[in-house]
Parts: sequence; C-alpha cells; structure tokens
Amino acid sequence: MSYNISYTPEAEEDYEGFNNFQKNQIDKAVSKVSINPLPQNEGGLGKPLGNKQGRNLTGLCKIVLMKLGIRIVYKLIRTETTMEIIVIAARADDEVYDIADKRNQ
Repeated sequence: MSYNISYTPEAEEDYEGFNNFQKNQIDKAVSKVSINPLPQNEGGLGKPLGNKQGRNLTGLCKIVLMKLGIRIVYKLIRTETTMEIIVIAARADDEVYDIADKRNQ
C-alpha cells in the first residue's frame, strides 16, 4: 500500500522551478519512497532528519537525489497515511534544511 502524496503550496512552487528531466527524477524518487516512507529506523525508505545546527527537523525525512544535488524533505501524516512534501531544493550549503525548518513551524 502506497501512502498518498501531497505537496505544500510552497513545495509545488519549488517543483515548478525544475526542468522536465529533473521533475521526472523527482517524481520517480517520490513515488518509490511513497511505497514505504517510514524512517529507515522503522524499516522504511526515508532518511530521518533530526536536530542539528539550530534546526529542529525531528520527525521529518529526506529523499536524496545525489547526482542532481536535490533534496526532498517530507513529513508523514500517519493518521491519514499521507506523505506531505515540504520542500524540494538543491542542497546548497544546507539551505534546503533551513527552508524546511521555516515551513515546518
């Protein structure tokens, strides 16, 4: 059973800023992880984030597109089995995590 996927309005804007090739890769990665988006420590495919460098991202997970330098940060809404995408951005000095921290508040 796959989780439903939803995007915050800001994440939809992030997505639209990518070219078609990048969007295709993002779609594939999100679709793959949505099959089991639980954190890895719970047997899932999500890479959990935590509290570091003054950002509290506990409860959020990331998807890494290494070759493209893109990070996708999401949270699970477990009561609804929904995977909500919060931000899609280039890694660029951890800016993606600063954005996720702001949007998650």
